[in-house]
Amino acid sequence: MARIHNFSAGPGVLPEVALRQAQADLWDVADTGIGVLEHSHRGKAFDAIHQRAKQRVGRLLGLDDDQAVLFLQGGARGQFFQWPMNALRGGRAAYLETGHWSKLAIDDAKRYGTVDVPFSSKQTGYDRVPEQGEWGELHEDTLYLHYTSNNTIYGSEYHYVPDAGRAWLTCDMSSDFLSRPVDATRFAFLYAGAQKNVGPAGVTVVVIRKSILDRLDPELPAVLRYGKQVEKDSMLNTPCTFGIYMIDQVCRWLEEDVGGVAAMEKRNKAKADMLYAEIDRSGFWKAPVAKSSRSRMNVVFRAPNADLDAVFVKDATAAGMSGLKGHRETGGLRASLYNALPEASVQALVSFMREFERTKG
Repeated sequence: MARIHNFSAGPGVLPEVALRQAQADLWDVADTGIGVLEHSHRGKAFDAIHQRAKQRVGRLLGLDDDQAVLFLQGGARGQFFQWPMNALRGGRAAYLETGHWSKLAIDDAKRYGTVDVPFSSKQTGYDRVPEQGEWGELHEDTLYLHYTSNNTIYGSEYHYVPDAGRAWLTCDMSSDFLSRPVDATRFAFLYAGAQKNVGPAGVTVVVIRKSILDRLDPELPAVLRYGKQVEKDSMLNTPCTFGIYMIDQVCRWLEEDVGGVAAMEKRNKAKADMLYAEIDRSGFWKAPVAKSSRSRMNVVFRAPNADLDAVFVKDATAAGMSGLKGHRETGGLRASLYNALPEASVQALVSFMREFERTKG
């Protein structure tokens, strides 16, 4: 059957060109006579894919020579504990709480030291992220400041990089990774589950400063130590080879076909502006997020009541638009506009919303 419009929050839509290349490479990659799923992770053919994927990520982020790219397992949620397990060691950290995933990261970090939460929007339904510096002065012993750059469930996003002062800046970038230019050299540590913007589920991109590795816990099991993973180039054990392959393919598309993250941002802004304009047009639809914090990746909105939300999801699904039901924690509706979602999908959604409002409003 024909492909439909995929607004899923994750795993998310992937570029058609990457999927079609993967179809061919499942059978025979790089004229080796072996499919990409069957290659040894230590063989020359896969090593070329792995090194190319790292280099592409590094170029797209604009990393410096002190930053290492790792491809790990366990998802972004694995990094909620692995990072403080390595870095905190009974010390002090600050976390900005702006949604479900930042709350889970806070809960895990508390196992390994003192966690300050100098900003939280929980009391207002996670309807915004803080303004720059709204969290005030960090405690002088703060080792790192952690934030979640985009909140997939609540539909909010930081449109700036927070100033961490003397603390290490750390970030969960899972759902807006490579969607816009970011000065990644400001970060000591960042991570992103690949399944939103750059690949399939099963691989997590981690970027860490090599100069901080000797300050991390040296007594952890080898697979949990970032220093050991850097030393072994993500090959301490068998990595998610197909996930790494897909990251290479998606980043090739982003670099060569799209023209880089600046060009990608223009596309993403156009898609989000189109959808938010329709939400704001008549007052029928409501967006529960402060306008200054609205996400370009995950647009959360509602019809006038929950019954209409359910009808909208049912009718939209029948019309070839998948993944529009809101998260179980919030209800409502959500359209995820990840990098690979074409503008035509947003145009189709806007047209459907107008007709829905006309007939149900």
